[in-house]
Amino acid sequence: MTEPVADATSDAPAERYLLRQKLTMMVNRYEIVRQDEFGKELGLLCFAEQKRMAAKEQVTFYTDSAKTHPLFGFKARKRIDLGSGYDVTDSQGQPIGWFKKQFKASLVNSTWTLGVPDGREFVGRERNAKIAVVRRLWDIVPVVGDIPVPFLFHFDFVAEDGSVALTSTKKAGVKDVYHVTLPALADGKPIDWRVGMAMAVALDALQSR
Repeated sequence: MTEPVADATSDAPAERYLLRQKLTMMVNRYEIVRQDEFGKELGLLCFAEQKRMAAKEQVTFYTDSAKTHPLFGFKARKRIDLGSGYDVTDSQGQPIGWFKKQFKASLVNSTWTLGVPDGREFVGRERNAKIAVVRRLWDIVPVVGDIPVPFLFHFDFVAEDGSVALTSTKKAGVKDVYHVTLPALADGKPIDWRVGMAMAVALDALQSR
């Protein structure tokens, strides 16, 4: 694996990533791959493993298979009150962003708020409101609710001025694969890719919580 420059951000107008989830008996493994504008894979940046049937309040991303070089991660502020939010930190444990699920709004359409150190905040919602409602009905119908939801869900995070900061589009297929884009914002730069990809992983790992 080629290690990226730790704690660095890119000046590219838009950044594209592929997020893969690989299921095993004991852990869920998330892999982040950089892509070019044509969707060509440019190499594995980092990965994280989440223990199954365990608390999901913390996820750490590593650049090496031995997990000796942490690159960034996110952690719940409180173990029980997940509504308190999650902090994203760099390899030195310094805060680089945060996110929080808006539980009341999520009763109809899953809604998250993503923040960065300069004070900017972005609101993310499921792209298709109708599918969001159908997914909720699916979960509460007896018997049917025990069957995995067959509908894809995509998210868009936007700034107050309406500009898009992050998109996560789930690819159709047996495995969970997401195309994640971080467009340039008003300052000409995307948000920190580590914050964006922490949010992207959380959309999969924490969506049902």
